[in-house]
Amino acid sequence: MGIFQKLSTVLKSNINDLIARSENPEKMLNQIILDMRDQLAKAKREVAAAIADERKLRAQLDDEVKQTRDWEHRAMLAVKEGRDDLAKQALIRQQEHAQRAGALEQTWGAQAQETEKLKASLRQLNDKIEEAKRKRNLLIAKQKRAQAQRRIHETMSGLSDTSAFEAFNRMAEKIEDQERRTLAQVEVTEALAGDSLEKEFLRLESGYGDADVEDRLLALKQEMGLIAAPAAKEPKALGAGSGKDEEEDHDDDAPEVRPKENDVPVADAVLLEEFDRLERESSKE
Repeated sequence: MGIFQKLSTVLKSNINDLIARSENPEKMLNQIILDMRDQLAKAKREVAAAIADERKLRAQLDDEVKQTRDWEHRAMLAVKEGRDDLAKQALIRQQEHAQRAGALEQTWGAQAQETEKLKASLRQLNDKIEEAKRKRNLLIAKQKRAQAQRRIHETMSGLSDTSAFEAFNRMAEKIEDQERRTLAQVEVTEALAGDSLEKEFLRLESGYGDADVEDRLLALKQEMGLIAAPAAKEPKALGAGSGKDEEEDHDDDAPEVRPKENDVPVADAVLLEEFDRLERESSKE
């Protein structure tokens, strides 16, 4: 079983265990990402070790190739010097190093291919983890939106119960009733605690407006021709006549305007009803 097959098995087992035990999807996703990053760190260490082995094999191969060339040069030197015995020994060593170089080249080639595969797998694993991180953010956003929708639905379901509104209306009515009672108590307290003499004078002072109403009524009757306008008074010489004559010159026809003590304001509804009755009677005539 390869290293990445082992990592895949470990990740799947950890994820399944987290899903089985998790009650918070956000925490579960974060924990999965952390586990993935831990496994990625382990994979990096494994790939680094494989690369180190491949480089070690390459160094050994290069050394054997160098030894092969060196012994070949020594054999040629021995031949030039007429030392065939040394040349033979050099060729034997050159052949041994060449055989080892051939074996190392095959091993190194296979190791190099596996190392490249491990590098590619490591890049894919890193890309998948980055993609998982992006998906985690999207999934967390979806999960929060789903939670918000559920809370809104629960709130709306709770509001559909009329008992809450009925309780609210009862409390509002209770508060308004308390307010009315408080205002009534204040009014009663002011009525009992006020100065009755001062209020009586205020009532008398307010009654002076009736004289103005009487004057306006008299002017309206004169304008309508119901009563005669008062005659203009002649200017009198000083010392002429007596006080009695002055009293006789007083226009007896002019009605005396006095404020009526018993006049009280009439309600608007009653007043309008009385005017309607007068208009109906006038129209009949």
